[in-house]
This record gives sequence, structure tokens and C-alpha cells, in this order.
Amino acid sequence: MKGTVGELGEFGLIRELTSRLTTTPAVRVGPGDDAAVVAAPDRRVVASTDILLEGRHFRRDWSTAYDVGRKAAAQNLADIAAMGAVPTALLLGLVVPAELPVTWPSELMDGLRDECQVAGASVVGGDVVRGDTITVSITALGDLRNQEPVTRAGAQPGDLVAVTGWLGWSAAGYAVLARGFRSPRAFVEAHRRPEPPYHAGPAAAGLGATAMCDVSDGLIADLGHIAEASKVRIDIRSGAIDIPTQMNDIGQAVGVDPMQWVLTGGEDHAIVATFPPDVKLPARWKVIGEVLNPSALPQVTVDGAPWTKKGGWDHFGGSIES
Repeated sequence: MKGTVGELGEFGLIRELTSRLTTTPAVRVGPGDDAAVVAAPDRRVVASTDILLEGRHFRRDWSTAYDVGRKAAAQNLADIAAMGAVPTALLLGLVVPAELPVTWPSELMDGLRDECQVAGASVVGGDVVRGDTITVSITALGDLRNQEPVTRAGAQPGDLVAVTGWLGWSAAGYAVLARGFRSPRAFVEAHRRPEPPYHAGPAAAGLGATAMCDVSDGLIADLGHIAEASKVRIDIRSGAIDIPTQMNDIGQAVGVDPMQWVLTGGEDHAIVATFPPDVKLPARWKVIGEVLNPSALPQVTVDGAPWTKKGGWDHFGGSIES
């Protein structure tokens, strides 16, 4: 569709966006009413919300609107999965300038829709308003399906620490883009469109995971959330983490130890969890450490020692990579 958002108008834009959507059996009332109705057989709804701001969380010269839609959906749906729940629905709050071409929010919606389909969810409603800076606000919902939620607070000394999904790929892709390049493409695409292992979250709950979260702020930072909530220490074994050859090559090219990206790079939305030591984990899970009794050392250590390099993500300080 040609033209700008301002030319189309609020209700025309809403009609354009909702016309691109699909649905799932969990949606009883979709877009078009005062509110959506989503089935919650468990009678407990898992909910998460996040905001992406242009210039802060995405750049239009790096990512297409479709990429931003996939990423916005992924980072929220991953939070649902990391609680051990199955994603069911997503709500969109969108702020756009009037002069923005209509193709941009339309492609954004395509990305949201397609990522929801990967997770088994659907977009069920939202709101659009005019503003100076493109802002994408997402609320995601999920169903526990009679499982107890897996929080950050249940890790016990002796538990194994395991991860599934990519680590450091998004940070390596960011390093490539920041230097004006567009390859290796796999890492650039990992930054543009993360691929969380959605089904691994509910599966981990079924395996008896004692604590869990998605890796959005960096492995050390997110394991730190678990360690703090569970009042334990966690030690990561760096030798248990495989670094792809191409990531090593990128690191050499830009002068960064790739282990820095693996341990502190965020936005891959892998899932990290703690499990009882006798659990038999599927091959998709990689054991990378253990839970220990608390001590005077930092709550997360690497090979038994504090990680002294900076890293991770802080929403007010931004990236604090060294």
C-alpha cells in the first residue's frame, strides 16, 4: 500500500494492520472489539511487556520493519517460554510519525505475525498513536497448561546449569554492523531476528527445571538474576561453551575475545535453566556450569573466578561492553 500513515489515518491504518493477521484456537475474540478474549484453560495467565524505541533498540538503516517485528515479538514471547509457559497471544502498542510510509507498519505487522506463528501464538489487538519517534510496545501472554511457573528463585546448590539456543551471536552481529559490514550473514541475521527456542521452556518445566530465564541481557547478567533470586552462587565452565569458527574470525577481525560476546552479549534469547543433578537432559541442552553454595565471591563466576571485563545490557546505561 502506498502513501503515508497520516494520509491513511488512524482507523485506516488499523484496518490495514489487522487485515494481515492470522489467528489460533486460543483466540476467542480478536482485533476489532474493545478488548480481545484469549482462552486461559489453566486459569493463570503469564504476561510480559517490553518496549523498543527507534535509535535505542533498532535502526532502520540496519533492520527492515519486518526484522523489527520479528525481533519485537521474539524477545517478548521468549519471556513467556522462560517461565515454562506456552505463548498464546501478543498485543501491540505502536507510535509512528504521520509522514512514515504505510509500508513500514504493514511490514512490521507481517514480522510480528510470522514470529507469533513460530511460537504458536497470534496478535490479538493493540493501539496506534501519532508521535515523533517510532516506538513499538509489546505485551505477550501465555498459558502454563497446568505446570507450575519456573521462576528465577528455585536454584539449589548441586543443580546443573544448562543452556539451549545461541550465545553471543547477536553481539557478534552487532559488532559486524557497527563497522559497516553485512557479513557473515548468519550473525547479522541473528542480531536482526533472534530465534528463541520457545518449545524448550515448557519442556524444561516438564523436566523439573528449578529456575529459568531467557538470555536477553547477557549470560552472566541473567544468571546473576537467578543467583540473586535463589541466594546461591553459579559457576560457569567456559570450556563447556563451544564458539563457532566464524565467531572466532569476527573476534580476530575486530579485536574482541569472542568469549566476551558469549558471556555478556544479550538479545540472543537463548534459554538458561538450572536442573537437579540427576536429570537426563535432551541433546539440545548443553551443561555449562553448576550451582554452588553462596560465598564471598560474586554470585556468578567463570571457571571459579570473577569475570572482570565489563559487559551486558542496561536499559539506562545501554551496552556496557568493554
